[in-house]
Amino acid sequence: MTKIALTGVTGNLGRIAVEDLLGRAGPAGVVALARTPEKAAPLAARGVEVRHADYDLPDTLDGALAGVEVLLLVSGPDLTPGVRVAQHQAVVERAVRAGVRRIVYTSALGADDGEGFAADHGVTEKAIAASGLSYTFLRNALYSEAFVGAALAQARQIGTVTSSTGGRPLNTARLRDLALAASAALTGTGHENAVYELRGPLWTYPELAEALAAALGGPVGYREVTDAEAGWLGALAPMVRAGALAETGPDLERLLGRPATDLPGTIAALLAR
Repeated sequence: MTKIALTGVTGNLGRIAVEDLLGRAGPAGVVALARTPEKAAPLAARGVEVRHADYDLPDTLDGALAGVEVLLLVSGPDLTPGVRVAQHQAVVERAVRAGVRRIVYTSALGADDGEGFAADHGVTEKAIAASGLSYTFLRNALYSEAFVGAALAQARQIGTVTSSTGGRPLNTARLRDLALAASAALTGTGHENAVYELRGPLWTYPELAEALAAALGGPVGYREVTDAEAGWLGALAPMVRAGALAETGPDLERLLGRPATDLPGTIAALLAR
């Protein structure tokens, strides 16, 4: 039986991916790697082998990766310049030493350009490809929940959704879909040395306001504001207006084996929480 290890199992994406794997095949062959193993105690109680693995302590990775054939490397959250790249390179080096056969890496759209927020992902992809290991690069879109959740809060508070996107479309994906795609890439066939651009359905902010109105059962308006007034979204708005997030593609649906979650589905999931 192939031994599959996953990092980030106490985080959102890794938690969903490991749950999906357990639902498919049970705990045999699944290894949960955690910086704080105690946080993964519920997995251990279900028979999953939990191992200590800390990106900042490379010596922990030797034992963590022993006997592992396929590894899900969830990108580190530390955006301090240079830190995440060093962490990822340490994992790659120890994976080679441990005899890991393939790394599935949660990258980002635009990693091949090597610029901006995706620069670390581009460097990591090159390091994995140069290692001689087989790889699967999952270039994830931005999470739909971040955008929809903020708009939902606005709709509830003031009955209006605002943005400075000029009505241009955005391509985002639900976190759960991306996690399930990672699980599929870990277990399925034909993913050796593959690069997947995981884009969700396109949507616009006016469409989001309409979908929120339908879900909440009352009117929700939409208003254009300046980038400065748009909060954190204002930093992304110039890219959106330039069409940088307007591409779509079939890779996410192919890995999921179903359509990616649309706006109503994401809204319903957030409301169900």
